[in-house]
Amino acid sequence: MGPTLTSTLLLALGLGTTLTFASSHWFLAWMGLEINTLAILPLMAYYPHPRAVEASLKYLLTQATAASTLLFATTTNAWFTGQWDILHMTHPLPASLFTLALALKIGLAPLHIWLPEVLQGLDLGTGLILSTWQKLAPFALLVQIYPANSTLLIILGLTSTLVGGWGGLNQTQLRKVLAYSSIAHLGWMVLILQFSPALTLLTLFTYFIMTFSTFLVFKLSNATTINALATSWTKAPALTALMPLILLSLGGLPPLSGFMPKWLILQELSKQDLALTATLAALTALLSLYFYLRLSYAMALTMFPNNSTGMPPWRFQTSQTTYPLAVSVIATLGLLPLAPTIMTLLIH
Repeated sequence: MGPTLTSTLLLALGLGTTLTFASSHWFLAWMGLEINTLAILPLMAYYPHPRAVEASLKYLLTQATAASTLLFATTTNAWFTGQWDILHMTHPLPASLFTLALALKIGLAPLHIWLPEVLQGLDLGTGLILSTWQKLAPFALLVQIYPANSTLLIILGLTSTLVGGWGGLNQTQLRKVLAYSSIAHLGWMVLILQFSPALTLLTLFTYFIMTFSTFLVFKLSNATTINALATSWTKAPALTALMPLILLSLGGLPPLSGFMPKWLILQELSKQDLALTATLAALTALLSLYFYLRLSYAMALTMFPNNSTGMPPWRFQTSQTTYPLAVSVIATLGLLPLAPTIMTLLIH
C-alpha cells in the first residue's frame, strides 16, 4: 500500500469522524460512521496474513450488524416522533436499541466478544487506531442521547468493568490484554455518562493518552507477548524503567494520571447516592490492576534467559520517531497535579 493510498484512507477516517461530529441529522451521522468503517478495513488488511484478513472480516460483520441496528433504531424513532434530529431521541424503544447498537460498535460488554479477537489479528499501529480514534464518533452520539435509559447504561458500565478486568487475567498476548483494558475503561466512561458528560470526555481523553503511550512502547519494543517484554531492557532501558508507571497509570494508581478520572467518577457516583455502584466499580478496578502489575513485573523485573549475560545483544538502530511517545509519556505520568484546574474548567 503506497503512501498516497494510506494518506487517503487516513483522511477518510478523519472525514467520517468529523461528519458524525458535525451532524444534527441521523442519516448524516450514520453515514459518517460507515465512512469510518470502510476506511479502516484496508488498513486492517494491510499485511496479507490470514489473521489480519480474519480480523477484518469479523470487524466488517460486527460493524455492519451495529450499523443496521442503528439505522433501524433511527427509523423507528422517526416513525414514533416524526423527527430525524439527533437530539429528539425521546422514545424508550429506539433509544435502547440505539444505545445497544453503539455498545456493539465500541465493544461494551456483553457485546464485546469481537474486540479481543479483532485486535489480536492486527498490527500495533492499526490496533492503536481501533482502540482510540474509532471510539470518538460513537461516543459523540452517546453523549448527545445520554438521558435515554439510565438503568441500561449502568448495567453496561458495570458489566464492562467486570468483564474487562476478569477477561484480561489469564491473557499472554499483549493485544488481547489491551483489548480487555479498553473494555474496562469504556465501562467507567459509560457508568458516569448520564451524570456528568464532561467527566466522560475527560476519562476518554485520559484513556487515549495512556493507550497511545502503551501501544507506542510495545511497537518500539516490537513486543506482542508478555514473554517478549523481558527483552525490552536491552532495547530501551530508560523507557523500560518508565513503562511500569504507564501501566500502573492505566490501572488507576495514584499519583499517576489514570487515578484522576477514576477518583472523580467514584466521587460523582457517591454524590448521586450510588454507593453500591461505586463500590462494585472500585472492586472491579482491582482485577484490571492485577494484570497491569503482571505486565510491569514481566517488563521491568525479569530478565530474558541467555548464556552470556554480560554481552548485550546487537540490534539495528530504530527508525521510528519517538517525539510523540515522549509527549504522551509525560502526559500519562503528570496530569494528576492538574486535576483542580481541569475540574474548574469542567464546572465553568
